[in-house]
Amino acid sequence: MAKHGAAKHQSDGPEDRARGARGLRSVDGGEATHADEASEGALALDRLIHERMRLGIVSALAVNDTLTFNDLKRLMHTTDGNLSVHARKLEDAAYVTCTKSFQGRVPKTEYRLTAAGRRALERYLNHMEALIRATRER
Repeated sequence: MAKHGAAKHQSDGPEDRARGARGLRSVDGGEATHADEASEGALALDRLIHERMRLGIVSALAVNDTLTFNDLKRLMHTTDGNLSVHARKLEDAAYVTCTKSFQGRVPKTEYRLTAAGRRALERYLNHMEALIRATRER
């Protein structure tokens, strides 16, 4: 029985040897090496949005003009502190705006997705769709 990682890849011909890889495909359908695939994926994927809570916030704001802090907290099933930290990161990146006001004597915090945030979400979704297509084509 072979040890894990001990099996060697046999190339099918000169093209496989020239690629230096086992025929990896990049997201756009072209050939790529492991290094190319890793660097392209890392560059194209918006790590700020990729985090689950921030993706949820941006997605919720993409389909709602504005949401209050309490609305987002309920939608995301999270705590005040957790939502505050993630919303602040999105605000610092100019993906969302935060407006604070009072409704009577009660503070009200509203969030809105910015044009930059909408573009970032669109790029992120396009990248994920390309990954899904590439995976299903195998």
